[in-house]
Amino acid sequence: MAYNFHFDPVDLPPEAKELRQEVRAFLRQEIEAGTFTPDSERAPFSVAKAFARKVGARGWIGMTWPKQYGGHERSHLERYVVIEEMLAHRAPTRAYSTADRQSGPVILRYGQQEVKDKILPRIASGELCFCIGLSEPNSGSDVFAASTRATKTEGGWLVNGRKIWTSGAHYADYMIALLRTSPATKENRRHGLTQFLVDMTTPGITTRPIINLTGSHDFNEVVFDDAFLPDSHLIGEVDMAWKQATDELAYERSGPDRWIETFSCLVELVRVAGEEPSERLAEGIGREVAHLATLRRMSLSVAGMLQAGKTPAVEAAVVKDLGTNFEQALPDKVRLLAPQSGDSLPDSNDNRFEEALRHATLIAPKLTIQGGTREVLRGIIARGLGLR
Repeated sequence: MAYNFHFDPVDLPPEAKELRQEVRAFLRQEIEAGTFTPDSERAPFSVAKAFARKVGARGWIGMTWPKQYGGHERSHLERYVVIEEMLAHRAPTRAYSTADRQSGPVILRYGQQEVKDKILPRIASGELCFCIGLSEPNSGSDVFAASTRATKTEGGWLVNGRKIWTSGAHYADYMIALLRTSPATKENRRHGLTQFLVDMTTPGITTRPIINLTGSHDFNEVVFDDAFLPDSHLIGEVDMAWKQATDELAYERSGPDRWIETFSCLVELVRVAGEEPSERLAEGIGREVAHLATLRRMSLSVAGMLQAGKTPAVEAAVVKDLGTNFEQALPDKVRLLAPQSGDSLPDSNDNRFEEALRHATLIAPKLTIQGGTREVLRGIIARGLGLR
């Protein structure tokens, strides 16, 4: 039977529009104070950490969570507005974004009470940073082929193996790891995987840097050598984490960060084009803005469905596939549309445009990999539509 695939029409409520103005005012204040600049991803982690605490104090982390865990019981649509503005301003959110977007919701839904009480308020305050332990050296994008093993021992589990491409592991306080606790079965190759909360200071864990194309240290290989995890750090049911991992990726795949990461080069192209662009340039900008607006409506729709208590995994996969294809292709399109160098433009505008284009070009290769490759996403979509 085919999946009832659709995107619900969603409009932002008045409180979300008011919140947008509040967030913009906060970000303008921080920029004017010199807290961050558009190249803040290169700033020391201490800058991102301090920013996280300010955002937490505003109540903008864990916004939808219950108040008993440090949340604020606001809507997914209000949260959407905050994330959208942070990304559009390229604010230094890396110290809290993973915890806010997916790790916190997974703990809230599947974690043991002791962990909920201990961890969630510290995430909401901007104190804790999380990374994700999914990919492995020999499993590629096939999450369910994970072989890093957790073996039961007295009072907990011993972990051995490796995770790779683990963004932010070198400064994360915790990881949520998908680990093999028993073999897969012929009937269900997804069986045998379990999620755990991992304290990154645990003895037996080594984090090794992987330098990316920009020369930055974002990625890591994480090695486990008899690392002990207490029973209280088990998340959900033993051997049954495949459903939890699927839900977690729905949080990751559908947000504004799946269509906005190279947005700054389009903004700078509009600035460079001026008030009277050529017909070719105006048409090109219009085409990309129309595409962007469509993706945003789809992404916003997923936020609305999450608000309604649904789990729109297939719709999230569509947003991620279309969104990252768009943002990956955008730098080349902007480069082809840009006025030729030598035009009478202020040097500062030229520099801003070139820097935005350079940044977008260098990060573009990773965009269709993080959060699920094209092949994985299209498999999810095909299965959801009853095509396989």
